[in-house]
Amino acid sequence: MWLSVMAVFLVYATIFILFEDYDRKFIMPFNEVSDWHLLLFSLIVMAGLGFLLFRYAHRMDERISREQAEKENRMRRELTQNIAHELKTPVASILGYTDTILDSPDMADDVKQQFIVRTNAQARRLTTLLQDISTLNRMDYARDMITMERVNISVLFADIAQEIAFALQNRQMTLHNYLPEDIIIHGNYSLLYSIFRNLMDNAINYAGQGTTVEVSAEQRPDCWRFTFKDNGIGIPARHLPRIFERFYRIDKGRSREMGGTGLGLSIVKNAVMLHGGNITVSSPSTGGLEFAFTISSSNLAANQ
Repeated sequence: MWLSVMAVFLVYATIFILFEDYDRKFIMPFNEVSDWHLLLFSLIVMAGLGFLLFRYAHRMDERISREQAEKENRMRRELTQNIAHELKTPVASILGYTDTILDSPDMADDVKQQFIVRTNAQARRLTTLLQDISTLNRMDYARDMITMERVNISVLFADIAQEIAFALQNRQMTLHNYLPEDIIIHGNYSLLYSIFRNLMDNAINYAGQGTTVEVSAEQRPDCWRFTFKDNGIGIPARHLPRIFERFYRIDKGRSREMGGTGLGLSIVKNAVMLHGGNITVSSPSTGGLEFAFTISSSNLAANQ
């Protein structure tokens, strides 16, 4: 900033020296000593002003950097606390069940089998949580290691639809797949899978019994726009701005009961942004939730 101020002033000083004022048409020297004194005074004032502006800009940069660092440190502490809290529950359950089995050699086989099943469920939950944390860390700190390839979204989602068919049937839900054939995206298969799978799992877990999920896509000049819409119970509007936050839960007890880690929608948002897009969520007047997101069809955006 200081250099910019001085450059502007030098242009002004040059005109002042050469013409003394704007009415003259020819280059003429100063005839009075006071003109040189005025020029020198102007130079000193402008240099001082430029220095003050430079110091102010420097201090503002330091303040912004310090505030940003404090914000990042606070977010890291909160994330670490949340991770520790989330890990503690399944680990405590696993230890409780296994300790009970070890301390009860005469335990009935059917009771022991129940404890083993519950231990296995908690271990799977722990594995899922660690996988989700690993996925977020990869997007945060190792983007250069994420490989991009040609992915057929239509085929990818058809595979997901088959995987979740049993869960949909159990909850008497209906899936309407309106995706066009051969939607080709240049992106990371694993992260694209996470986007569509997490949104479907979210609908299955929280939309409600007997609801309908519609998935559609629209091609635009530089991207594809996808829409996930259900006619379920929805969520209160006050929660909408925060549902993409890590470990944010509307109903903590129900979320854990469903096996959720609290990271699914955060993974969705980060994966969408990594693919050059953005995502929004809304509660339509007809009820339920509607997720709308874009994924860039440009190779350049996909590699950023």
